Amino acid sequence: MNNKEVLLTGITGFLGSHTAIELLNRGYKVTGTLRDLNRIDSIRSIISNHTDNIENLSFFQAELLDKEVWIKATANKDYVIHAASPFPRELPKDENELIIPAKEGTLNVLTAAKSNKVKRVVIVSSISTVVYGKKKDELENVFTEETWTDTANRVDTKPYIRSKTIAEKAAWDFIKKNSDGMEMVSVLPGAMLGPVLEEDFGTSANIVIKALDGKMPAMPKIAFEIVDVRSVAQLLVDVMEKPQAAGNRFMASAGHMTMKQLANVLKSNFPDKKISTSELPNFMSRFIALFEPSLKPILLDLGITRKIDATKAKRVLGWKPISKEDAILACAKSVLKIGIVK
Repeated sequence: MNNKEVLLTGITGFLGSHTAIELLNRGYKVTGTLRDLNRIDSIRSIISNHTDNIENLSFFQAELLDKEVWIKATANKDYVIHAASPFPRELPKDENELIIPAKEGTLNVLTAAKSNKVKRVVIVSSISTVVYGKKKDELENVFTEETWTDTANRVDTKPYIRSKTIAEKAAWDFIKKNSDGMEMVSVLPGAMLGPVLEEDFGTSANIVIKALDGKMPAMPKIAFEIVDVRSVAQLLVDVMEKPQAAGNRFMASAGHMTMKQLANVLKSNFPDKKISTSELPNFMSRFIALFEPSLKPILLDLGITRKIDATKAKRVLGWKPISKEDAILACAKSVLKIGIVK
């Protein structure tokens, strides 16, 4: 037991619960924030299946926009991992419903952490803060952590992407102006797959669920960066611990994959499932998205390749992510086991 205390925001989320497991298994005392106290028993029970240190886990009720509550939540903490973020299954009518809680929530956590002399804050951002808001000719480039999404380009961004970018930029601006020695690191995951622990799963898992349940007649021509949620949890704790991580952004990806390639991985491992590996023409994907709101955010990526160099975390920190294929299969096996897909 190392007696260091970590505040983990958004513990009931897909990444939050896996990060709690990683922290507990490394001997930290963890306080997880959640909005609904009724979730405590179920999330404690789920996490206890994956650690022997469940007695080191406690909970704290907090809303992102409640400034005062974060002063109490960050008291006597050595570190903060801020994983809570508004991520809707469907796009809101007004994008400020996303942008304001994402930005103000992040600033509330940072302000409180600074006032309580927290050593380091780790912010969970997203690869989407790097690769969007691009003009056609810019898509030839390979993007690194030095690159930022241009939120003024509304053709190649969506509200969720703008909210994550605005929130992360606001966080770095805050640290530049008034850190008082507090350090910050941001981690930018791709589409997170890996084992789903409960029915309240991460949005990215829908990629696997939709392919596996046989309801997709064909796959849209899109590709994305894939990363196992367990590898992201490991990276979050690594960047919290390692001195050389301070002041850096780190993309988290195990590599690029098309929907067709993902479907092929599933089909070869679950031959009895009706999994389509054919591809939809782009105009059909656009047409289906009119009736299937969950598809709308992916339309930005139809037929487009966004190239990234995500080797920094491996180079600077020695991070070794679980393979894309293993992330897909772990996700598939878990959603079948839980019964999300019959």
